[in-house]
Amino acid sequence: MTNSSSERPGEFELIAKLFAPLSAKSAGAYGLTDDAATFQPPAGEDIVVTADLLTAGIHFRAEDPPGLIAKKALRVNLSDLAAKGAAPAGYLLSLALPRHWTLPWMRSFADGLHEDQDAFSVVLFGGDTTSTTGPLTIAVTALGTLPSGTMMRRNGAKIGDSVFVSGTIGDAGAGLAVLNGEHASIAAGDRKTLTSRYQLPTPRLALGKALRGTATASLDVSDGLLADLGHIAETSKVRIVVEADRIPLSGAWKEFGAPLLSAVTAGDDYEIAFTVPSAKRHEVLQLAHRAGAVITEIGRVETGSGVALLDSSGGEIPVSRKGYRHF
Repeated sequence: MTNSSSERPGEFELIAKLFAPLSAKSAGAYGLTDDAATFQPPAGEDIVVTADLLTAGIHFRAEDPPGLIAKKALRVNLSDLAAKGAAPAGYLLSLALPRHWTLPWMRSFADGLHEDQDAFSVVLFGGDTTSTTGPLTIAVTALGTLPSGTMMRRNGAKIGDSVFVSGTIGDAGAGLAVLNGEHASIAAGDRKTLTSRYQLPTPRLALGKALRGTATASLDVSDGLLADLGHIAETSKVRIVVEADRIPLSGAWKEFGAPLLSAVTAGDDYEIAFTVPSAKRHEVLQLAHRAGAVITEIGRVETGSGVALLDSSGGEIPVSRKGYRHF
């Protein structure tokens, strides 16, 4: 991201040239020429709002391709909407740009957003830009809609519920390690699988909508499977037991060869972890299949508090750190 400042457009020219076209499908965005936008949800639906702040060196690597950085920033927000059962509608984007940003870098960044807007049927509503002496920082606020009163929260898990998770766990954490030069001998195909999971997560939007009315609690796995299940346990006032042998792991992760604890605590998976009444286990498997998603039952909800990881003998596996901590 190096270039002379004389080759760069000013703030408003940058917005008009690269970002206003991303708002074209929303009349309420006014071509990004106003201070705010308007958004009208369909009749009988609630607006769901979520926000994520991503910083270079923490949530993504500054040297990653700008299109991938843009897509990840958008997709982690869409993942939150997916876990609530919402259909995405649009987003606000704010950028704190290091002083050495370049126009080609910004074009690639905007192109990445354009591709994902088409893929996920979302539109840019607005945002803000500023300069910073620190690292690149990206703030996205995403808006979605769902039938009124149907949002899946964290606090609904009940004693006796089954615990499920979508996809596979730990790939993104392994992918970051590979990108940082670890396990250099891993096969090229496995390397691509793992690094793609870190750089380009897939929001499980179809699954989230399918779970409405069936899941009792739901969230996306961002800070680590055990840490995020801990949020459900805390807000639902229950204990969640996870069976280590049932954690879904990809072939690429197994070739990576890390300890299981690294998979369940690394974060950045952006899968959906959720609870359902045990009587609806087979029903939810069918719902997931129709949504094109793979889910795995990994545990149960019990009386008590916290999250426990059990080995094949039923003994609790000590876990000193259940996930990523921001502070």
